[in-house]
Amino acid sequence: MNKITIAIMIVLCAGVLSGCQTFSSGNSSNEGFIEPAARFKFSDIPVPAGFKTIPLESYSFDNGGVRVAVLKYLGKADPDQMVTFYKEQMKMNRWELINVTEFGQRMLNFNNENEACIISLLPKGRLITLVISVGPRAERPVVKRSKETLK
Repeated sequence: MNKITIAIMIVLCAGVLSGCQTFSSGNSSNEGFIEPAARFKFSDIPVPAGFKTIPLESYSFDNGGVRVAVLKYLGKADPDQMVTFYKEQMKMNRWELINVTEFGQRMLNFNNENEACIISLLPKGRLITLVISVGPRAERPVVKRSKETLK
C-alpha cells in the first residue's frame, strides 16, 4: 500500500470512530484535534479537513524536482489548534520547524532538504484564511573571512 492509501484509511477510520466529527464542539474527548483532509495538492503538506480552496487566489507550478506554489484556503478552526496541527503534521512529513511567529496572525516556517514552506494563518472572526507558500530553499552564502587585518 502506498502512503496516500494508508492515510485515507486512517482518516476514514478516525471519522467512523469519532462520529465523523472533524472539529470539536467543546464537550468531546477529541477536543483540540484537527484531522487532515483526505486529498490535498501536495502529499507532504496537509490541509485540515473542511478547508476549501480559493482557486482565484492560488497557483502552483510543479516540474518534477521543482515546485512553487501559493495555495489559499478558507475554513473554520481555532488558530492555536491549527498551529499544533501543522507542528505535528509537517514533522510527520519530514519538514523541520524553523520558527513560529504569533501576533494575531500566525506564521510557521518549515524547511526540508530542498524546499522552504511558509504556513500563514490569517484569522477573521470565526474564519481562517490559510496560505501555504512553498518553493526551493535558498542556499546560504558561504562567508569567507580574510586572514589579513585591516589597517
